[in-house]
Amino acid sequence: MIPFEGSGGPNDAAQLDSRSAGFGRAVPRPLGIEPAAAAGGGWAGLLLIDKPVGVTSHDVVVKVRRRLRSPGAGHLGTLDPAASGLLVVALGAATRAIQVWQGGEKTYEGTILLGVATATQDLQGEVLERRPVTADEAAVRAAALRFVGELEQVPPMVSALKVGGRRLHRLARRGLTVERAPRPVRVASWEWLGFDLPEARFRVRCSGGTYVRTLAHDLGAALGCGGALKALRRTRSEPFDIERALGLRELDGLEPEATLERSGVPLDRALEVLPAVVLDAAAVAAVGTGGRPVVSAVGLPLGGGPRSVVLRDGSGRALALGELAPHGGDPALALACPHVVFPWAVRTGRQVT
Repeated sequence: MIPFEGSGGPNDAAQLDSRSAGFGRAVPRPLGIEPAAAAGGGWAGLLLIDKPVGVTSHDVVVKVRRRLRSPGAGHLGTLDPAASGLLVVALGAATRAIQVWQGGEKTYEGTILLGVATATQDLQGEVLERRPVTADEAAVRAAALRFVGELEQVPPMVSALKVGGRRLHRLARRGLTVERAPRPVRVASWEWLGFDLPEARFRVRCSGGTYVRTLAHDLGAALGCGGALKALRRTRSEPFDIERALGLRELDGLEPEATLERSGVPLDRALEVLPAVVLDAAAVAAVGTGGRPVVSAVGLPLGGGPRSVVLRDGSGRALALGELAPHGGDPALALACPHVVFPWAVRTGRQVT
């Protein structure tokens, strides 16, 4: 078990079902384009789940896949069994767009226990040291200010990150400790919700990839008494929040259509976080056969990466994810370069150049 896996970076992210790359029949793959989720249609988008304590994120994905009869599913960021809260599950072709939402800011509410240091930085691990707590509320508030802003954070050993090709938590289970390079993270805010020392409740807004239990550990170290995370709940994963999330009991009791109506975010809407490039009919056809049509670049990012823009048809339907590349010497024009084409946009035929 990985205690309190909160927000994860690329190596902690979506664990896709082994069959998520395909729904059935094969789709011709245009040259140079990554297929979106293979063919077969079906609902595509995100499902917001309120994960309870005591189940793994993977277990939630399996349950969602079975209840909704969706062959492809994956989550956007691990919550450990000891943590609860918002778990965003991608379904269908949305599994190919997971990187779009992974980097969003996260909000957590939790409880820290001061006066104790553990091997896992939470209360699930071996207690290494106990010390008296002499700090008062004012001292705790003042110390926490050191951990707001741009930080360099050393990942804990009990994380899913890889060092030398090996998962840190697997090494930790064998009693091994290896050197970990610090990673840049950002804590936007650290609010205090209540004090009953040696316990204190807090709310943190932070970048994806921030380890909240490491924040608790480092705060305890700064106070000179040690600290460990006692409880953790994720309430927001930008731009989605817990209010619309569905509990597992509700998931068991609702029909698939009602589940998606209650807590689903269709792919077209979920991709509104990206700048949109609206294509005319000729450009739609070109994208579907592997082409790179010329489009207007006004107000849009150039060279932003393979999932920096969403290519849409005139009705607003998302057809592909891609990037814009400069076209000739005209700054108002760009080449729309699709990298992930959704199955409903793929067309057979010759390559468009």
